This record gives sequence, C-alpha cells and structure tokens, in this order.
Amino acid sequence: MSKDNIWWGGKVPEVATLASGGDDCMHGHLGVEFTHIGPGSVTARMPVDARTQQPYGRLHGGASVALAETVGSVAASMTVDRERFATVGMEINANHIRPAYDGFVHATATPINIGRTTQIWSIRIVDDNGKLVCISRLTMAVITLDRK
Repeated sequence: MSKDNIWWGGKVPEVATLASGGDDCMHGHLGVEFTHIGPGSVTARMPVDARTQQPYGRLHGGASVALAETVGSVAASMTVDRERFATVGMEINANHIRPAYDGFVHATATPINIGRTTQIWSIRIVDDNGKLVCISRLTMAVITLDRK
C-alpha cells in the first residue's frame, strides 16, 4: 500500500463492489448508495426522507451516524486482505452541525491512520449544496477472520 493508494493490493476497487450483499442490511434499508471511490477516499449518499428523518422533518442524527459508520466501515474493509482479516467498529462519534430536510446527504470517508490493528477514519457529511451537516470520527479494529 502506498501513500497515494490505500487500497489492498494497490488497486482502487470498483464502486459496484462496495455495497455488494448489503441490500438486506442497515444501509440497504436506509437507501445508502456508494457513489465514488478514489485513491484515498470513499463517498456514499443517503436520501433525507421518511426513513431517515426525525419527527420534525430533519435528518435524524442516528441516520447520520449509520451513514458515517457504513462508509467508514466499507472503506476500512477495502484496505486489508479480506481473505484473512475483517475490520469492525470500536468507537464512533459525531458532531451534528446543521440540519438537512430533503434531497441527499453525501458522506466521504478519508483515513486519519491505517495501522496494523486499528484504523481511524474521518467522515464528512454534506448536503446537496456542499454545506457541512455532520463530522464524524470512526475507530476500527482489524481482526483475523476466525474472530469475526
């Protein structure tokens, strides 16, 4: 893995592979779609609709956290040999900056540190106008598959 390309094997994965098998999981129920993967980041979007809003019509903070953990977890999993290792969440925090009422929110995960046993990711969530909605930090553990 080079400084410029963080992905396992040195090849940027295809966007279509990021959400494979997730339709019946949390991100499938929330309508999360992966939209971009580059040499050092992953981006996904989520609709702001009845599935993700709280009673006042604002994006639910828990939905923002679910989006942040989804995009960060998927990104982390792409940095390890998935035939030998899994990445699992240890801790996540979120600061909710401004509300979103409709459209989509877009989350981009970038690594702060990719270590042998832990990873730390920063996830920025913005609205369709690029305004910051939420900033999150996710810590992941790298474990062997027999511990999964």
